[in-house]
Amino acid sequence: MIPRYSREQMTSIWSPESKFKIWFDIEAHAASAQVKQGVVPQEAADVIWAKGKDAQFNVERIDEIEREVKHDVIAFLTHLAEIVGPEARFVHQGMTSSDVLDTCFNVQLVKATDLLLEDMDKLLAAIKKRAFEHKTTITIGRSHGIHAEPTTFGIKLAQAYAEFDRCKQRLINAREEIATCAISGAIGTFANIDPSVEEYVAEQMGLASEPVSTQVIPRDRHAMYFATLGVVASSIERLAVEVRHLQRTEVLEAEEFFSKGQKGSSAMPHKRNPILTENLTGLARIVRSAVTPAMENVALWHERDISHSSVERMIGPDATVTLDFALIRLTNVVENLVVYPENMKANMDKLGGLHNSQRVLLALTQAGLSREDSYSAVQRNAMKVWRGEGEFAAFLKADEEVSSALTDAQIDDMFDDAYHLKHVDTIFTRVFGEA
Repeated sequence: MIPRYSREQMTSIWSPESKFKIWFDIEAHAASAQVKQGVVPQEAADVIWAKGKDAQFNVERIDEIEREVKHDVIAFLTHLAEIVGPEARFVHQGMTSSDVLDTCFNVQLVKATDLLLEDMDKLLAAIKKRAFEHKTTITIGRSHGIHAEPTTFGIKLAQAYAEFDRCKQRLINAREEIATCAISGAIGTFANIDPSVEEYVAEQMGLASEPVSTQVIPRDRHAMYFATLGVVASSIERLAVEVRHLQRTEVLEAEEFFSKGQKGSSAMPHKRNPILTENLTGLARIVRSAVTPAMENVALWHERDISHSSVERMIGPDATVTLDFALIRLTNVVENLVVYPENMKANMDKLGGLHNSQRVLLALTQAGLSREDSYSAVQRNAMKVWRGEGEFAAFLKADEEVSSALTDAQIDDMFDDAYHLKHVDTIFTRVFGEA
């Protein structure tokens, strides 16, 4: 995490202060649950809560203790005892470190996901607004980067909306899968702590009980979680790359907003570069870089080891903080995107009507020509346009094979661009529902 690509709302989830507060809540809830088993006196549980609930845990003091004991949870418990006093002996009864660490990590991931879902809603709203704004703004569709057939800029954005709507559902599913709690003790057998304690802590922390924790929560859950973040990042990059291509000088159908006083280049004063979307491409790579380590964390030795621990201390904050920043940045790009319909129309017309080639091909087959002969007739006239020799419609009308099958009026009719927009409403209804 670096401040340049971080938002305070997300970084605060991963702060030491936030982590230690969650650790305390887990321990205190467990103590409360153990009152019923007679393991912890009610008076002790009350003192633990009273002294620890609003305590300001001293991060420097915990770090100092850890340097001596070489164990982060023990360091925290030692500091907690300094705050709580003698009743602290009832803290951590029957528990193991992973009960605290794993449950806390999942709480943090849940909190992070809730923020990511808020981000996603903002992005979806921005895309939807711009999609309807440009629902019928005609533009050329491209395959392999080459002119294909017309579409609308609204359809481009509708596609992005549908993709991010799927991403939202994936985040919801990932949140559900990661929201588990383990308070099962060493090796996860509940030998020294009753399963009801885990159930109570889980309920209090907004989690579900992990069916089998083997001392650690199985990391297939985390692998799926970070894979989901990677997919969301890839969708961000997909839209960012589209904007970058559309902003190229030779295209200039859309561009990032360029504010007053903004500079594009230290050397060339004329430059207006797609820096935000290029940045989003880079940030997407960072988020995806967490996926493979998360996958490799699944295979732990026997019931547990800690090979996953150092990985998660980095990828947990880095991936969620970066994705949070990227979603908000993309939202701002969409909201402020400058669109040039005139350039879209001019670019579409550069090939002299070649984007209607399929219509002519199909019309010739309907008129009785074989598909092979139809394709050949259309292509030989299209290639003349590619060479800059003239207009497509004029060549078709002058071609004896074509003119023997189609009248000039029929050919002209095939160059009406409105033809390509007849099902825009259908697409929008599929994506956004009925108006």
